[in-house]
Amino acid sequence: MPGRPRMKDVAAEAGVSVMTVSRVVNGDVGVAPRTAARVTAAVRKLGYQRDDVARQLRRRDRLSQTIGLMVDNVADPFMAAVASAAEDVARQCGSMVLIGSSGADPSREREVIAAFTARRVDGLILTPVAGGHRVLRSAQARGTKIVCVDRAAPGLDVDAVVVDNFGAVKEAVRHLIAHGHRRIGYVGDKPEIWTFGERHRGYLAALETAGVDADPALVRHGVRSGAGAAGAVTELLSAPRPPTAILAGNEVLAFGALAVLPATVAFIAFDDFALAAQLTPPVTVIAQDPVALATNAARLLFARIHGDVSAPRTVVMPTELIPRGSGEIPGPYAPYGPP
Repeated sequence: MPGRPRMKDVAAEAGVSVMTVSRVVNGDVGVAPRTAARVTAAVRKLGYQRDDVARQLRRRDRLSQTIGLMVDNVADPFMAAVASAAEDVARQCGSMVLIGSSGADPSREREVIAAFTARRVDGLILTPVAGGHRVLRSAQARGTKIVCVDRAAPGLDVDAVVVDNFGAVKEAVRHLIAHGHRRIGYVGDKPEIWTFGERHRGYLAALETAGVDADPALVRHGVRSGAGAAGAVTELLSAPRPPTAILAGNEVLAFGALAVLPATVAFIAFDDFALAAQLTPPVTVIAQDPVALATNAARLLFARIHGDVSAPRTVVMPTELIPRGSGEIPGPYAPYGPP
């Protein structure tokens, strides 16, 4: 085919209209996945390239001045703080934020992202659900700027702002071991969710490093609510060989666990919370900063929106283990520390 391939050439190759090609190339996720795949294949076969300089000239004054923010659950205190901080940065940049919750459900994630892109948002900040990230790949391939916050999306070349979940939990479990505990319970959400997978990995690594056998009977996965955490902890403590210490995977699970936890059982929560220092005993926590996470993510997104084409980066924010009392309750092996 002589000369540079044109959009109508792609349309002919894919067996679709020029309008459909335009929608795919310009990031409209409303196109059926199979049709979009045919167009993408035709683009690659023909070597079609957009004239991005001309496109930028056309779009310079056509930004929607909105971004989409999708979190797991906007009612979660941690995620609410993320949303508020992202909104602050967006306001400084002259943009508004559309907010949606995925509920860790891939189908709901698809719906939320489709709704955002249909409204021509300038970019997306996401806490991705578990899975292959097909919908994110599709949106990215069509030009949508994406930054992940709190959770990475393995295999997807986008910016991400996260904390060292693995290292934080490893440190916390080592802390419990140093205070004489060997049977340490873990309560978390599905390990397929990136953050909880990393936290469970840190839990196992700390036990292995200390020479403590990991007991699957001490682990409860897929716990998503306070009531679920209360039930999980009650079940753990009713076992013939109960744990002497428990780590809760986030603030919501910590509230449920604390409602049924005896004062003799050591406890550490991932995430700080307002009443942690006022409880009896005060709660030892792994503190992270949701405002810093969201602020960095939003700044990265707006840099991308305004032309940053550097390689994707992962920003790892620090956490802090704050000993307050509950994590220092001695276990059966105190004061001897790690074996």
